[in-house]
Amino acid sequence: MDAAGLSPSITLAIDALSPNLTGIGRYCWELCTRLPGQEELDRVHFYRDGTMPSDPAVFLRARLPWVTRLRRHRWARKLQRSSLQRRMRDSLFHSPNFFLPPMAEDGIITVHDLSVFRYPETHPPERVRQFERQFERTLRKASHILTDSDTMRQEIIAYTGFPTDRVTTTYMGVSDRYRPYAAEDIRSVLAAEGLEPGQYALCVSTLEPRKRLHALLGAWKRLPEGLRRECPLVLIGARGWANEALMRDIAIARREGWLRLLGYVAEDALPFFYAGARLFLYPSIYEGFGLPPIEAMACGVPTIVSDTSCLPEVTRGASMLVSPDDGPAFAEKIEEALTATAWRTSAINQGRRVAQEYSWDACIDRTIDVYRRQWACR
Repeated sequence: MDAAGLSPSITLAIDALSPNLTGIGRYCWELCTRLPGQEELDRVHFYRDGTMPSDPAVFLRARLPWVTRLRRHRWARKLQRSSLQRRMRDSLFHSPNFFLPPMAEDGIITVHDLSVFRYPETHPPERVRQFERQFERTLRKASHILTDSDTMRQEIIAYTGFPTDRVTTTYMGVSDRYRPYAAEDIRSVLAAEGLEPGQYALCVSTLEPRKRLHALLGAWKRLPEGLRRECPLVLIGARGWANEALMRDIAIARREGWLRLLGYVAEDALPFFYAGARLFLYPSIYEGFGLPPIEAMACGVPTIVSDTSCLPEVTRGASMLVSPDDGPAFAEKIEEALTATAWRTSAINQGRRVAQEYSWDACIDRTIDVYRRQWACR
């Protein structure tokens, strides 16, 4: 509570929610489901596209909810505008997805990474233009920035010039659904995709340039043919963008029989695919946190990640580190990770210990602490 004895009231932007959740969407959903039950908060409202929906879960469905269709009508926008402005004045606004809407006079933002500025060539042009138009304007209004790792915190401070006490790390968490499963408990789910527990390697990633999936495919192709046949590579993730050459390489690998492309996998089934993997790989060259490797660790799976950005920080020595663009060395690391029994045992045990250090409860507690401090300054 602040000095006046009042608990913060929060308005949470939920534009990151969609039927196919990625990392930012999952972070937003955890805030949606956990914040309303917190005793330290007075009320939690939700904001999206000029409306105040009461149930954020509707945006996880394929059809647009009625509130989104309603906002297209001019009379509806006028009807809600005064209510929106009043609620925003009476609460803290938090956008978990980079930008504050024009209607918000100030607020807290979560900046997950600066990849649009560091690697603009890996993003769709319209996204780069969006950041060029809106990010600086948001920074001028933002009272505080949350981010996902200490690596990213330092990068944001250097890039934006924000004071250090106005940028806070709130590590993401791992759901307890991500845990080891017995082979008999997951076999039927895997069998539907032609997979067997312990007989495939896995990468969960959007198919886009920053994730360096083309480097992963190139390294996998260097493996001995027998090992590729014994342990095919499985890709799970949304289609992404700027991936025409990658899709051609994927098509060739599928014809050769050592790659499976599953596309997006539903949230309730995803932990089973993690738990059944013999090895998890994440060759992305730039991340704000990198949730998939931590989820794999929680499921008791050895992991390989890039030696760049925040990935060494968040995996805390439990992952094998690689330079993904060094094809021969990457392939050697993969073969070692698939076959070295002593390393695999150590990586499994150490990985589970590291994963236990990340919880959504801790993320929420840290976030509410920032809310309280901001509320006290109003």
